[in-house]
Amino acid sequence: MSKLENRPNTALLVVDVQTGVVAKAHARDEVVANIASLVETARRGGAPVIWVQHVSDELPRGSEAWKIAPELSPAGGEPLVEKSYGDAFEETSLESLLADLRVGSLVVAGAQTDACIRATLHGALVRGYDVTLVSDAHTTDDMSKWGAPPPGQVIAHTNLYWKYETAPGRTAGTVKTKNVEFARRG
Repeated sequence: MSKLENRPNTALLVVDVQTGVVAKAHARDEVVANIASLVETARRGGAPVIWVQHVSDELPRGSEAWKIAPELSPAGGEPLVEKSYGDAFEETSLESLLADLRVGSLVVAGAQTDACIRATLHGALVRGYDVTLVSDAHTTDDMSKWGAPPPGQVIAHTNLYWKYETAPGRTAGTVKTKNVEFARRG
């Protein structure tokens, strides 16, 4: 698949920055502050901010754990996409929402790096989107007691491989929060 046509806009996709998801996340406060900065930058640039919330037995809809982290405030009219799978596109309204907004490029931030972030990055790229991961605005829990590398290494590795990811006609890459710019084009 090549890049999506007639989709000149870029959106910020904020994935699973929910109270129960980021409660014990690596560098939680710094990452959430960076995401808050991205949200404000997107709003100033007129770019859509799309909030993704995971729903599961551990994160039941309406529970405290399910709610967006208290430092972040979705604005009225900003879409919320609920998901039950790692990839935010699987069995959700995300693709039709992005089509309606003429979005062909995504800037991704959120949690969990080694699960929903990676799944959504790959899901977006294979569907034809340009996808940029904000290198200092995603996080994960420490899963090392189950054999995973420490969270800092998981984040660094994800940033490293996404920086060099390629696909026909599409771009991937990473950028730091301070270097993100949004401008609505169409």
